[in-house]
Amino acid sequence: MGVTHHGRTERLDLADPTLRDWTCTVLAADAEQGIVLDRSAFYPGGGGQPPDHGVLLWQGVQTRITGTRKGDDLWLIPAEGDPLPPVGTQVAGAVEDTRRTLLMRTHSGLHVLCGVVFRDFGALVTGGNMEPGEARMDFNLPEVPADFKARLEELVNFEVGADRQVVTRVLGRDEALALPDIIRTQSNLIPADEQEIRIVDIVGLDVQADGGTHVATTSQIGKLQIVKVESKGKANRRVRVRLA
Repeated sequence: MGVTHHGRTERLDLADPTLRDWTCTVLAADAEQGIVLDRSAFYPGGGGQPPDHGVLLWQGVQTRITGTRKGDDLWLIPAEGDPLPPVGTQVAGAVEDTRRTLLMRTHSGLHVLCGVVFRDFGALVTGGNMEPGEARMDFNLPEVPADFKARLEELVNFEVGADRQVVTRVLGRDEALALPDIIRTQSNLIPADEQEIRIVDIVGLDVQADGGTHVATTSQIGKLQIVKVESKGKANRRVRVRLA
């Protein structure tokens, strides 16, 4: 659950992250819980990536979607006061393009950052968070060179400009965990009962388990600016980035 489907919902967002509009059928609609669709391109949030926003259009009515609640089903959260489409209604869904595209570029940029820091400084990720166009990532990095900030920005943007392909695939648990260095976080965040693992591969730089949406090549990220490097403890460094 979660790679191709979550509960009753087919995950179109992971099958094609460029998809922005589609048709679907309402399976559930509840004033407290929200709306369940049979197929959805709304990214529900997770792994530090926030959920998508967008709309559902039905019978001349618009319902704004402002988030997602994950349980046995994916429940889309409508804007306060917006109407709920009746169960069985065919609706047109649309993801807000600007927000999703910025999140895809930001998320892929963080993978480039992670790959460079792991390759060149040997550090694992201890935490992170992103918003459209800006993010932070924490690393277990006891010592940093005096020119770390400028050097890191140069290294990251070299890899962005290399136009590396970003490839996703789904592997069985044993096959995925046999890949070297597949876990780039200090603690393994993959659920013990997850039998299929989605892999994001920035070819030649970074391979790791990940459930988010990404651009097709690193050049689509655009230039990444290292805004600040902060100390967050004896061996923890926080790197703040934004899309330039």
